[in-house]
Amino acid sequence: QVQLVESGGGLVQPGGSLRLSCAASGIIFSYYTMGWFRQNPGKQRDLVAIIAVSGRTVYADSVKGRFTISRDNAKNTVYLEMNSLKPEATAVYFCNAQHIVTRAGSWGQGTQVAVSS
Repeated sequence: QVQLVESGGGLVQPGGSLRLSCAASGIIFSYYTMGWFRQNPGKQRDLVAIIAVSGRTVYADSVKGRFTISRDNAKNTVYLEMNSLKPEATAVYFCNAQHIVTRAGSWGQGTQVAVSS
């Protein structure tokens, strides 16, 4: 059974930084593309960043140059380093794991990020 547990969210001032973590269990981590998405109430869930098994990364235009996604296959964990945070980054951030062959995906429960002074 796939389990994704996010952590690291919280309240930060504009311009600040946060590091999100997502620990995966129940999967062979190296067979999964990992991603971070975010969502606000009543809005769709949007891609923030993804990282392939190869380490190739893709970012939403709005976060390029400020956010960095990385993965530690030995720890079954994916990270999202967020710098120069803006108020519009406020959202619930969700971790996603997608199998590279079957495309079956799973979601974590989400972690709240609030950027406010």
